[in-house]
Amino acid sequence: MSFCDLAVSGVAHLQPYIPGKPIEELQRQYGVRNVIKLASNENPLGPPKAAVAAVAMAAKDMARYPDGNGYGLKLALAEKHQVAPEQITLGNGSNDVLELIARAFAGAGDEIIFSEHAFAVYAIVTQVIGATAVVTPAKDYGYDLDAIHKAISPRTKIIFIANPNNPTGTWLEPEKIKLFLERVPEKVLVVLDEAYVEYLNMEENSVPWLQDFHNLIITRTFSKAYGLAGLRVGYSLSHPEVADLINRVRQPFNVSHLAQAAAVAALGDEAYLQQSRDVNEAGMKQLIAGFEKMGLQYIPSRANFITVNVHTNAFEVYDELLYEGVIVRPVANYGLPQHLRVSIGLAEENQRFLDALSTILGRG
Repeated sequence: MSFCDLAVSGVAHLQPYIPGKPIEELQRQYGVRNVIKLASNENPLGPPKAAVAAVAMAAKDMARYPDGNGYGLKLALAEKHQVAPEQITLGNGSNDVLELIARAFAGAGDEIIFSEHAFAVYAIVTQVIGATAVVTPAKDYGYDLDAIHKAISPRTKIIFIANPNNPTGTWLEPEKIKLFLERVPEKVLVVLDEAYVEYLNMEENSVPWLQDFHNLIITRTFSKAYGLAGLRVGYSLSHPEVADLINRVRQPFNVSHLAQAAAVAALGDEAYLQQSRDVNEAGMKQLIAGFEKMGLQYIPSRANFITVNVHTNAFEVYDELLYEGVIVRPVANYGLPQHLRVSIGLAEENQRFLDALSTILGRG
């Protein structure tokens, strides 16, 4: 007997999400030292000092369970976004929230729509709950909203849209998304995954749309621009009734006490957030200049990463980069076998990657 026979169908046939290779793993496997990681879209500045101090203060209470409701963090988020605390759901990263949404609103016989080249977690959570994935063709490596609208059927429960998109970095203009929302039936939930939104012009704010579109759910994270990937904090904003239903399937202690304290501190550190944007903008220009010098095509990105076409088997290039102590991300599982996704690092990290890539491709 195989234990797979005991598992539900969606799990038995599931290919799990594979994260970027950890630095420690590369050091163990390859014996490489002085490793740089540009694979997981982490903030190269490290965490905000205010968040580190908040964690140190909160550590004395580690023997206690965290606030299961996340009262303090919800208040801080409510003030920042000008919403009611009842509209907020906290998660162990926004990945957690994406799964909670799927579990709360879809199941066997239902359809979930997302695009080609979309974040892998959408397909994973759809399969786990036994729903049917409806994958629409991409347009210029991003979302084709007309194709998504045409794919809506009486069985459609959820539409996932990442803006900016991971792993391509493509971005939809707010006006286009708003027009799309006006066309979507109210019984279909639209999840706007904004994990990288802090890298955009913050005048482009989707939160006020919640007043007009009660079927809209916005998800965000502290893992990217706020530099707290290791603590796992994310959240969603939605209509209070939608939030209540999501919270019914949420585990009561899914965000730790330390994570909540760090997130509240990070929210108030605007100087750090602006520095993160500045470093990202400079690094993006540096990588683009390097790619153009090598004659490599890339997908224009509005996030903290960029996806480049290396015009050969990208996994082989990725593997050679590992021997140089440089970790990036192959994206063949997203239908891009000749592309690598590269997180924006500090200037010296970006240059080390460019030098290694140029040597490997013979384009120096």
